[in-house]
Amino acid sequence: MNGETDAQVQAQYEQFPYPDRNPADEAKRLIAESPSHLDEIRHYLHGGQLDLSRPFRALIAGGGTGDAAIMLAQQLADANAADAQVTYLDLSTASRAIAEARAEVRGLANIRFVTGKIEQIGNLAPGPYDHIDCCGVLHHLASPETGLQALKAHLAPGGGMGLMVYGTLGRTGVYPIQEALAQLADALPDRERLATARNLLEGLPASHWLKRNPYVGDHLKGDAAGLYDLLLHRRDRAYRVEELADLVASAEMKIAAWIEPARYAPETYLSDPALRQTAATLSPIGRSALAERLSGAMAKHVVYAIPSKRILPEIDPGADGSVLVFRDMDPEATARGLRPSGTLTADISGAAYSAPLPALAPRLAALIDGHRSIAEIRETLRETGAPMPSEANFRDQVRKLFAAFNGINRMLVRSTSDV
Repeated sequence: MNGETDAQVQAQYEQFPYPDRNPADEAKRLIAESPSHLDEIRHYLHGGQLDLSRPFRALIAGGGTGDAAIMLAQQLADANAADAQVTYLDLSTASRAIAEARAEVRGLANIRFVTGKIEQIGNLAPGPYDHIDCCGVLHHLASPETGLQALKAHLAPGGGMGLMVYGTLGRTGVYPIQEALAQLADALPDRERLATARNLLEGLPASHWLKRNPYVGDHLKGDAAGLYDLLLHRRDRAYRVEELADLVASAEMKIAAWIEPARYAPETYLSDPALRQTAATLSPIGRSALAERLSGAMAKHVVYAIPSKRILPEIDPGADGSVLVFRDMDPEATARGLRPSGTLTADISGAAYSAPLPALAPRLAALIDGHRSIAEIRETLRETGAPMPSEANFRDQVRKLFAAFNGINRMLVRSTSDV
């Protein structure tokens, strides 16, 4: 049965490469998401210290139409990482063709393309790899544990992974529709299955949870690939937080970070001080699990994982040698939107995120360019002649600013040696 389902899954991605991408669009935008953004890899998997003057090898396991491979390869090229290579691995030749066309538009020569299943990595593209990305793939395998263990076997010492799997609670409504379509259209050819899905959705009552779930939207985009992947996939499972932690542990790994951090913090959803105090006593996984239950909107889980015995360097954003970087944000434009001792607010899938900002927030933010160290920023501010706090207070203000933006994964740390 697994062999038959494997063939059906492969046929799906040959006919409907996912996600739907037009290579011509590479001329006007770079899709930069999580996991495996270079700044995130450096921060969450290396404590801000990643020496790209040395060889760097990354594997995108289940590369689809190329989002992660193109993003990371472009960022490595922009960082002048001369001895860096991204290996793309996917079972679909149709998806690979789109990914290759996207790389060609960008002129990226640092991607190696390989076709095949991730369980066969040892024969197809053996490591070791400094970074492995497996985004949206494990939940489609016959044995996610076997797939993850196969990848772990090719992880270099000191390396880490970026993973994404579906979230059970945030996909409320999806699985009853999958089951209904299996009853109505399981034996039909793919095009007829798609037509059946569209007809079903058109008449679906407003009371159905899929209609009421704003955090799942592939069926609303209009493309066949998204609709098929969401509602007609032959093998699809989702995870609760504890289940994902167990999956990672099955490969003798541990979760180093949940993205975004504030999404997995119970305080984001709890306002009562007593409840917050109780939540603070829970284990790290218990806290993340509680946040998932309180949110109800986590349609996917993005994590960074490392081998169980590996210990990451501690990060102090206020240290002299730290270099802060806004993730895909313009420092000066961001600074203009801040107020001294104000509040940073954001929407996290319907939850109101609120974090206090320090008095120096606008002035600090304007100088965070991904190149200046904290020591250089302090000296630059001092040279303006404006009143300065004590050194200890200055460092605390930097840490407070960092905590606010890192909660929504918008500020990360580099070390001076990596600038």
